[in-house]
Amino acid sequence: MAIGFNVETVTYKNLKFQVWDLGGQTSIRPYWRCYYSNTDAVIYVVDSCDRDRIGTSKSELVAMLEEEELKKAILVVFANKQDMEQAMTPTEMANALGLPALKDRKWQIFKTSATKGTGLDEAMEWLVEALKSRQ
Repeated sequence: MAIGFNVETVTYKNLKFQVWDLGGQTSIRPYWRCYYSNTDAVIYVVDSCDRDRIGTSKSELVAMLEEEELKKAILVVFANKQDMEQAMTPTEMANALGLPALKDRKWQIFKTSATKGTGLDEAMEWLVEALKSRQ
C-alpha cells in the first residue's frame, strides 16, 4: 500500500511555500526523512489535550531536529485544539517538548485551533518574518 503525502503550494504574503503534509501516524514516521532536504521550516502540530503522548511528540521532534538536513530549519509548533478546555497551555507544551533547550534554532509556539481556524494567521505571519530576516 502506497502512502500518500499531500503536497501543495501555498502563497502567503508574496512568499510561495511548498507544503508537505507528512501525517503523524506511527507507521509513516520513518518516511518523514525522505522529505527533509531543502526544508526551510518545520511546522509541528501537537494535540494540546493529549497529555499521554506529549512525551512521544517530544522524542519524535528531538529525533527530527537532530537530522543534518534540518539543522537550519525554523521550527513553528502549533499547540492545536486550544478551543478545548482540557488543553495544556502553550508554555506547558513548550516545556514538555523541550523547546526552551533549543539553543541554535529559531522557534516559536502558537495556540491554534484547526477547526476554528484560530492562530494560523499569526503563526504564518511570524514564519514569514523569520524567513525574510534570514535572507
